[in-house]
Amino acid sequence: MTRFASSAQVFDWISQHINFEKVKNRKEFTLDTVKRLAELANHPEKSAPVIHIAGSKGKGSVAAYSAGILGAAGFTCARYTSPHTTDWRERITLGAAFFDESVYIEAGDELFFVTERFIETASASVDALDAPTFFELMTLYFFLCARKARCDAMVVETGMGGRLDATNIVDPLVSVITLIEKEHTEYLGDTLALIAGEKAGIIKPGRPLALAAQQKEAYDVFVAKSAEKGSRLYYFPDAALLENIRLSPDETSFRLVPAGQASSLSAPLALSVPTPGVVQAYNAALAALAATIAFPRVNRDAIAAGLAKSALISRFEKICDDPLVIIDGAHTSSSITACANTWATLYVENAAVGGANGVLLFGCAADKDVSAMASILFPLFSYIIITRPGAFKTSFPEKIYAVFAELEKTKGGRSAQSAGKIRFELETQKAIAQTLSLGREEKAPVLATGSFYLAGEVLSYIKNIKK
Repeated sequence: MTRFASSAQVFDWISQHINFEKVKNRKEFTLDTVKRLAELANHPEKSAPVIHIAGSKGKGSVAAYSAGILGAAGFTCARYTSPHTTDWRERITLGAAFFDESVYIEAGDELFFVTERFIETASASVDALDAPTFFELMTLYFFLCARKARCDAMVVETGMGGRLDATNIVDPLVSVITLIEKEHTEYLGDTLALIAGEKAGIIKPGRPLALAAQQKEAYDVFVAKSAEKGSRLYYFPDAALLENIRLSPDETSFRLVPAGQASSLSAPLALSVPTPGVVQAYNAALAALAATIAFPRVNRDAIAAGLAKSALISRFEKICDDPLVIIDGAHTSSSITACANTWATLYVENAAVGGANGVLLFGCAADKDVSAMASILFPLFSYIIITRPGAFKTSFPEKIYAVFAELEKTKGGRSAQSAGKIRFELETQKAIAQTLSLGREEKAPVLATGSFYLAGEVLSYIKNIKK
C-alpha cells in the first residue's frame, strides 16, 4: 500500500507538522517522541555507523566534507543537514547528490505508516507522548532513507543544541563538535558554558570526541564531559596544525600537519576545498580528523579527493558571473566575520586601509545580532541594500535598515561613496533585482548574506532568470 506519489508530497505532508525552525516556542523538548518513532520503525538509526556533528558554526560544512571523504573512500554515505536553501532534499542526500526518487517515496510511505501507529499507540497510553514535530519526522525520515538505500555510513548534523536534539538517538563512532558561540539562548542558555553543556550532550560513553578550537569557558565543559563519559578527546589544536592557507575565488588550499600523538592523521597532507575561506580549511581539517577516527581505513588519497569535490551550498558560493554574485548563509557575528574577511581578501582592494567595493544585499531573522553584523559589514561595501530574508522567518527589516543608517550617519564609513549608500526595499524579489542591476551598472561584485533563507531567495531568482 502506498501513500505518496512523489518526494514533494512527502515533504508537503511533513511540513504540516509544527516546525520550530519557523515558529518560536518554549516547548520543553525531550527525546521520548523520536525514540518511540524509531522503535516503531525498527530502529533505522542503527542501520549504519554514524559520525554525529553538533556546534554553533561550521557543522554543515564539516558534515559535507566528512561525507565527501567517506564517499571517496568507497562508502555509500547518507548525509543529514539543515536548513535547505531551494530544495528540501538538500537535507537528506547520498553524499552530495539526491537519493533516487523511489527511495524518498518508499521511505516516505514507511514514515507515514509509522507515524499513524505512533498516534494510535500514544492515544491509547496513559502517558500520551507529544505529537511528532517537523524536525522529529524529518530526522526519522532521513534514517529510513539511509536504510532503504542500504547505506553503509551516515553523517548526521544536529539541528539545534545536542542533548535534546532529535538526532541524539544515535550511538556514533565519533562525536564532532565545532566552534561554540552564543546562539538560540532562549533554548540553550545565555552563557557559553550552558550552551556547551547542551552541545556536549552528544558525547556518548566510550565514544571519541573530535573537538574544534574553543574559548576556555566552552573547552572546560567539553573536557569535563569527555572525562565523565570515558570519551577520548581529540582537540584539534593539539591534534593537527594548518599551514600555508591560501584563498582564491574558486578554492582554499592548505597543508594539514599532524601535531602530537593524539592525532589519527599520520603525515602532512596538501589539501584543497572548492570554497573560499580560511574557516573552510579548519572545517575540512576537522572533518578529516573525524573521518579517520571513525573509519581507520580512510586514507590520504580519499581525504584529498573527497575534500576537492565537496562543494558547499550557500557558503561563499559563486552563483553568477554577470554581475559576479556570492551568496553566504552567515547569520552570526563570527560567521559574518569569516565571510567579511574572505570578501575583503578576494574582492576589496586596500581593505586594510579603508577600501570598499561591491554591493551588499542583507537581511536576517528577528533574533539575530544586527548591530554586530552591521558594524562588520558596513565599511566593506560601496552600496548596501536592506530587505527581508524571504517570508519563512520573522524579520524586522526596518529596524535593520535603521542600524545600518545610523552607522552611515555616525561613522560615515570608510568608503568614498558612503553618503547615501544605504538603501531599503521591503520586498525581497524587488531588492534582489535592484541589487543585481546596481552590480551590473557599477561593474561591482555582489554579496548576499545574513540568512540561509535570503541566500536561497537569491539563488532561486537567478536560476529563474537563467531559465
